[in-house]
Amino acid sequence: MTTGPILSLRRYRNSLITHSHEHPQLVFGLAGRLHFEVQGHGARVDRQGLMVVPAGAHHTCASDAGSDCLVLDVPGEHWLREQLGEHADASRRLLDRPAALGLDSRQQQLVDWLATSPIDDPLIARQGAALLLASLNPAAAASIRPSQRLPYAAFDAHIEQHAAHPLQVADLARLAGLSTARLHARFIAECAMTPMDYIRQRRLLKARQLVERTLLPLGEIAAQVGYSSQSAFSAAMLRAFGCTPLALRRASGDNGR
Repeated sequence: MTTGPILSLRRYRNSLITHSHEHPQLVFGLAGRLHFEVQGHGARVDRQGLMVVPAGAHHTCASDAGSDCLVLDVPGEHWLREQLGEHADASRRLLDRPAALGLDSRQQQLVDWLATSPIDDPLIARQGAALLLASLNPAAAASIRPSQRLPYAAFDAHIEQHAAHPLQVADLARLAGLSTARLHARFIAECAMTPMDYIRQRRLLKARQLVERTLLPLGEIAAQVGYSSQSAFSAAMLRAFGCTPLALRRASGDNGR
Protein backbone atom coordinates (compact mmCIF):
# COMPACT_ATOMS: atom_id res chain seq x y z
CA MET A 1 0.00 0.00 0.00
CA THR A 2 1.28 3.45 -0.94
CA THR A 3 1.49 6.16 1.70
CA GLY A 4 2.23 9.00 -0.74
CA PRO A 5 -0.20 11.08 -2.80
CA ILE A 6 -2.70 9.20 -4.95
CA LEU A 7 -2.31 11.56 -7.91
CA SER A 8 0.82 13.51 -8.84
CA LEU A 9 2.26 15.42 -11.78
CA ARG A 10 5.73 14.19 -12.72
CA ARG A 11 8.41 15.27 -15.14
CA TYR A 12 10.52 12.42 -16.50
CA ARG A 13 13.94 13.12 -17.97
CA ASN A 14 16.77 11.26 -19.69
CA SER A 15 18.10 9.79 -16.44
CA LEU A 16 16.98 6.18 -16.19
CA ILE A 17 14.59 5.22 -13.40
CA THR A 18 14.57 1.53 -12.49
CA HIS A 19 12.64 0.13 -9.53
CA SER A 20 9.50 -1.64 -8.38
CA HIS A 21 6.88 -0.83 -5.73
CA GLU A 22 4.31 -2.75 -3.76
CA HIS A 23 1.31 -0.91 -5.21
CA PRO A 24 -0.06 -0.74 -8.77
CA GLN A 25 0.62 2.42 -10.74
CA LEU A 26 -0.93 4.06 -13.79
CA VAL A 27 1.13 6.56 -15.82
CA PHE A 28 -0.88 8.85 -18.13
CA GLY A 29 0.90 10.83 -20.84
CA LEU A 30 0.38 14.59 -20.95
CA ALA A 31 3.24 15.78 -23.18
CA GLY A 32 6.42 14.34 -24.63
CA ARG A 33 7.30 10.66 -24.94
CA LEU A 34 8.24 8.34 -22.09
CA HIS A 35 10.00 5.06 -22.89
CA PHE A 36 8.91 2.27 -20.58
CA GLU A 37 9.92 -1.32 -19.97
CA VAL A 38 7.87 -3.46 -17.58
CA GLN A 39 9.03 -7.00 -16.84
CA GLY A 40 10.96 -7.11 -20.12
CA HIS A 41 8.15 -5.71 -22.30
CA GLY A 42 8.91 -2.39 -23.98
CA ALA A 43 6.33 0.33 -24.62
CA ARG A 44 6.06 4.08 -24.75
CA VAL A 45 3.70 6.60 -23.23
CA ASP A 46 2.63 9.54 -25.39
CA ARG A 47 -0.27 11.91 -25.02
CA GLN A 48 -3.52 9.89 -24.90
CA GLY A 49 -1.50 6.90 -23.77
CA LEU A 50 -1.35 5.01 -20.49
CA MET A 51 1.06 2.50 -18.94
CA VAL A 52 -0.19 0.02 -16.36
CA VAL A 53 2.48 -1.08 -13.86
CA PRO A 54 1.26 -3.92 -11.61
CA ALA A 55 2.28 -4.17 -7.96
CA GLY A 56 5.76 -5.65 -7.61
CA ALA A 57 6.55 -5.37 -11.34
CA HIS A 58 10.13 -4.32 -12.05
CA HIS A 59 10.13 -1.43 -14.52
CA THR A 60 12.42 1.14 -16.07
CA CYS A 61 11.59 4.42 -17.76
CA ALA A 62 13.28 7.48 -19.24
CA SER A 63 12.55 10.26 -21.71
CA ASP A 64 15.08 11.63 -24.20
CA ALA A 65 13.44 15.06 -24.50
CA GLY A 66 11.40 15.13 -21.30
CA SER A 67 7.91 13.83 -20.61
CA ASP A 68 5.11 15.17 -18.42
CA CYS A 69 2.75 12.62 -16.93
CA LEU A 70 -0.10 12.30 -14.48
CA VAL A 71 0.64 9.36 -12.17
CA LEU A 72 -1.95 7.43 -10.20
CA ASP A 73 -0.49 5.36 -7.34
CA VAL A 74 -3.30 3.00 -6.36
CA PRO A 75 -3.43 2.83 -2.55
CA GLY A 76 -4.46 -0.82 -2.18
CA GLU A 77 -7.17 -3.46 -2.21
CA HIS A 78 -9.24 -1.91 0.59
CA TRP A 79 -9.21 1.45 -1.20
CA LEU A 80 -10.36 -0.18 -4.44
CA ARG A 81 -13.31 -1.86 -2.76
CA GLU A 82 -14.25 1.24 -0.80
CA GLN A 83 -14.03 3.70 -3.69
CA LEU A 84 -15.14 1.63 -6.68
CA GLY A 85 -17.72 -0.80 -5.32
CA GLU A 86 -18.98 -2.97 -8.19
CA HIS A 87 -16.23 -1.63 -10.48
CA ALA A 88 -13.46 -2.95 -8.21
CA ASP A 89 -13.18 -6.38 -9.86
CA ALA A 90 -12.75 -4.91 -13.34
CA SER A 91 -10.15 -2.45 -12.05
CA ARG A 92 -8.31 -5.26 -10.28
CA ARG A 93 -8.11 -7.17 -13.58
CA LEU A 94 -6.77 -4.05 -15.28
CA LEU A 95 -4.07 -3.60 -12.64
CA ASP A 96 -2.97 -7.24 -12.56
CA ARG A 97 -0.80 -7.22 -15.68
CA PRO A 98 1.45 -4.77 -17.58
CA ALA A 99 -0.28 -3.05 -20.47
CA ALA A 100 0.07 -0.06 -22.76
CA LEU A 101 -3.38 1.36 -23.39
CA GLY A 102 -4.84 4.11 -25.52
CA LEU A 103 -7.32 6.64 -24.13
CA ASP A 104 -10.36 7.93 -25.93
CA SER A 105 -11.10 11.65 -26.03
CA ARG A 106 -13.34 11.62 -22.94
CA GLN A 107 -10.79 9.75 -20.87
CA GLN A 108 -8.06 12.18 -21.97
CA GLN A 109 -10.35 15.08 -21.12
CA LEU A 110 -10.60 13.72 -17.57
CA VAL A 111 -6.80 13.32 -17.37
CA ASP A 112 -6.29 16.89 -18.59
CA TRP A 113 -8.85 18.25 -16.16
CA LEU A 114 -7.15 16.53 -13.24
CA ALA A 115 -3.72 17.73 -14.43
CA THR A 116 -4.93 21.32 -14.13
CA SER A 117 -6.82 20.76 -10.86
CA PRO A 118 -5.55 21.11 -7.26
CA ILE A 119 -4.77 17.41 -6.87
CA ASP A 120 -3.08 18.15 -3.55
CA ASP A 121 -6.64 18.33 -2.23
CA PRO A 122 -7.31 14.80 -0.85
CA LEU A 123 -10.96 14.85 -1.92
CA ILE A 124 -10.17 15.81 -5.52
CA ALA A 125 -7.33 13.27 -5.66
CA ARG A 126 -9.43 10.45 -4.22
CA GLN A 127 -12.51 11.04 -6.35
CA GLY A 128 -10.47 11.87 -9.44
CA ALA A 129 -8.51 8.61 -9.12
CA ALA A 130 -11.74 6.64 -8.71
CA LEU A 131 -13.25 8.28 -11.79
CA LEU A 132 -10.13 7.52 -13.83
CA LEU A 133 -10.17 3.86 -12.85
CA ALA A 134 -13.90 3.51 -13.49
CA SER A 135 -13.53 5.13 -16.91
CA LEU A 136 -10.80 2.63 -17.87
CA ASN A 137 -12.75 -0.53 -17.16
CA PRO A 138 -14.12 -0.97 -20.71
CA ALA A 139 -10.57 -0.52 -22.06
CA ALA A 140 -8.92 -3.06 -19.78
CA ALA A 141 -8.25 -5.56 -22.57
CA ALA A 142 -7.38 -2.97 -25.24
CA SER A 143 -3.96 -2.11 -26.58
CA ILE A 144 -2.93 1.17 -28.12
CA ARG A 145 -5.09 1.64 -31.19
CA PRO A 146 -4.25 3.29 -34.50
CA SER A 147 -5.41 6.84 -34.10
CA GLN A 148 -7.36 9.14 -36.36
CA ARG A 149 -7.23 11.83 -33.71
CA LEU A 150 -5.78 15.29 -34.03
CA PRO A 151 -1.95 15.56 -33.87
CA TYR A 152 -1.75 16.58 -30.21
CA ALA A 153 1.99 15.92 -29.92
CA ALA A 154 2.63 18.40 -32.76
CA PHE A 155 0.27 20.91 -31.14
CA ASP A 156 2.04 20.55 -27.79
CA ALA A 157 5.49 21.00 -29.34
CA HIS A 158 4.35 24.13 -31.19
CA ILE A 159 2.73 25.64 -28.09
CA GLU A 160 5.81 24.83 -25.99
CA GLN A 161 8.11 26.49 -28.52
CA HIS A 162 5.97 29.61 -29.00
CA ALA A 163 4.32 29.95 -25.58
CA ALA A 164 5.70 33.47 -25.08
CA HIS A 165 4.22 34.75 -28.34
CA PRO A 166 0.67 35.29 -29.61
CA LEU A 167 -0.75 31.94 -30.69
CA GLN A 168 -3.63 31.62 -33.12
CA VAL A 169 -6.04 28.79 -33.85
CA ALA A 170 -4.84 29.05 -37.45
CA ASP A 171 -1.38 27.88 -36.30
CA LEU A 172 -2.83 24.60 -35.03
CA ALA A 173 -5.12 24.30 -38.07
CA ARG A 174 -2.08 24.38 -40.36
CA LEU A 175 -0.40 21.64 -38.33
CA ALA A 176 -3.52 19.49 -38.61
CA GLY A 177 -4.15 20.27 -42.29
CA LEU A 178 -7.65 21.52 -41.49
CA SER A 179 -9.62 24.74 -41.75
CA THR A 180 -10.01 26.68 -38.52
CA ALA A 181 -13.74 25.91 -38.49
CA ARG A 182 -13.13 22.19 -38.94
CA LEU A 183 -10.40 22.21 -36.28
CA HIS A 184 -12.76 23.92 -33.84
CA ALA A 185 -15.41 21.27 -34.47
CA ARG A 186 -12.89 18.44 -34.02
CA PHE A 187 -11.63 19.90 -30.73
CA ILE A 188 -15.18 20.15 -29.39
CA ALA A 189 -15.88 16.55 -30.43
CA GLU A 190 -12.62 15.05 -29.14
CA CYS A 191 -11.77 17.20 -26.11
CA ALA A 192 -14.98 19.07 -25.24
CA MET A 193 -12.97 22.30 -25.37
CA THR A 194 -12.08 24.92 -27.97
CA PRO A 195 -8.62 25.17 -29.53
CA MET A 196 -7.98 28.39 -27.59
CA ASP A 197 -8.95 26.64 -24.35
CA TYR A 198 -6.42 23.95 -25.24
CA ILE A 199 -3.68 26.53 -25.91
CA ARG A 200 -4.44 28.22 -22.60
CA GLN A 201 -4.34 24.91 -20.73
CA ARG A 202 -0.97 23.93 -22.20
CA ARG A 203 0.49 27.36 -21.39
CA LEU A 204 -0.64 27.12 -17.78
CA LEU A 205 0.76 23.60 -17.40
CA LYS A 206 4.12 24.93 -18.63
CA ALA A 207 3.81 27.82 -16.20
CA ARG A 208 3.14 25.48 -13.30
CA GLN A 209 6.25 23.48 -14.11
CA LEU A 210 8.36 26.64 -14.18
CA VAL A 211 6.86 27.90 -10.91
CA GLU A 212 7.41 24.63 -9.06
CA ARG A 213 10.73 23.55 -10.56
CA THR A 214 12.70 26.75 -11.09
CA LEU A 215 13.56 29.92 -9.20
CA LEU A 216 12.69 32.21 -12.12
CA PRO A 217 10.87 35.40 -11.08
CA LEU A 218 7.12 35.05 -11.45
CA GLY A 219 6.97 38.03 -13.81
CA GLU A 220 9.47 36.32 -16.11
CA ILE A 221 7.44 33.11 -16.05
CA ALA A 222 4.29 35.08 -16.91
CA ALA A 223 6.08 36.55 -19.94
CA GLN A 224 7.38 33.12 -21.01
CA VAL A 225 3.83 31.79 -21.26
CA GLY A 226 2.35 34.80 -23.01
CA TYR A 227 1.02 37.00 -20.19
CA SER A 228 2.07 40.66 -20.32
CA SER A 229 0.38 41.32 -16.97
CA GLN A 230 1.50 39.46 -13.86
CA SER A 231 -1.89 40.07 -12.24
CA ALA A 232 -3.68 38.47 -15.21
CA PHE A 233 -1.23 35.57 -15.00
CA SER A 234 -1.90 35.11 -11.27
CA ALA A 235 -5.66 35.21 -11.84
CA ALA A 236 -5.40 32.57 -14.60
CA MET A 237 -3.30 30.29 -12.40
CA LEU A 238 -5.75 30.71 -9.53
CA ARG A 239 -8.67 29.70 -11.78
CA ALA A 240 -6.78 26.72 -13.19
CA PHE A 241 -5.09 25.33 -10.08
CA GLY A 242 -6.97 26.81 -7.14
CA CYS A 243 -4.01 28.82 -5.85
CA THR A 244 -1.72 31.63 -6.95
CA PRO A 245 1.76 31.13 -8.46
CA LEU A 246 3.33 32.29 -5.21
CA ALA A 247 1.33 29.73 -3.22
CA LEU A 248 2.29 26.98 -5.68
CA ARG A 249 5.96 27.89 -5.33
CA ARG A 250 5.78 27.87 -1.54
CA ALA A 251 3.97 24.51 -1.58
CA SER A 252 6.57 22.98 -3.90
CA GLY A 253 9.24 23.41 -1.22
CA ASP A 254 12.56 22.70 -2.86
CA ASN A 255 11.22 23.14 -6.42
CA GLY A 256 12.36 19.63 -7.21
CA ARG A 257 9.47 17.32 -6.63
